[in-house]
Amino acid sequence: MAEFTLPKNSKIQKGKKYPAKAGTKNVRTFRVYRWNEEDGQNPHIDEYEVDMDSCGPMVLDALIKIKNEIDSTLTFRRSCREGICGSCAMNIDGNNTLACTKAIDDCKGDVKIYPLPHMPVVKDLVPDLANFYAQYASIKPWLRTQTPPPPDHERLQSKEDRAKLDGLYECILCASCSTSCPSYWWNSDKYLGPATLLQAYRFIADSRDEDTGARLDELEDPFKLYRCHTIMNCTNTCPKGLNPAKAIGEIKKLMVERKGV
Repeated sequence: MAEFTLPKNSKIQKGKKYPAKAGTKNVRTFRVYRWNEEDGQNPHIDEYEVDMDSCGPMVLDALIKIKNEIDSTLTFRRSCREGICGSCAMNIDGNNTLACTKAIDDCKGDVKIYPLPHMPVVKDLVPDLANFYAQYASIKPWLRTQTPPPPDHERLQSKEDRAKLDGLYECILCASCSTSCPSYWWNSDKYLGPATLLQAYRFIADSRDEDTGARLDELEDPFKLYRCHTIMNCTNTCPKGLNPAKAIGEIKKLMVERKGV
């Protein structure tokens, strides 16, 4: 018989509450997912009341304030604070996004913060991205050429060919799109996911790359590419405003065209 309940040790429980100091007037509550493999406890949700009069406007500002002033055990990734590195990707208010570009005022009620969904958790808000990066490496994300480079200058590209890379090169590999995709949730061991496929198309579309046939051969697989069912979660959630679904569609179109269908 199928079991439809979560294993006992995976059920999320109520955690600690950290109230604001007495007299604080402008308070927002942040409900943050906590889990530490080393303490043997179930995942739990801790509540932090934050004084917004002394906090920056973004969710990452609040997380840094919590770690610095309230609970130093809180663990999360962050680096650039400018939406460039992708380190602080997490699920905020029900959507995958970047904590550094998500305004607290855009969240309704208590701000709910979880790690990226359907990924193994290292600790608290830190997902294990080893498989994600291995998939990215599998597409060999660099220019692959068959001819020697020009002796006196780099490989050149027209403005028109360069424009074909717009909407592709801006991907910061934050994994927000891939972890919003149901097909990736269930088949992440075989399906490459929106982020990796967008990156694959970035090189297929590059006029300087000379290995298009081999790249398409590598993607010609029932799972690597064709698990995409155009659900569009990836496009809806991308914090950079990119369209991975369109890139995947372009790869599929090239697959058909080269077969002469």
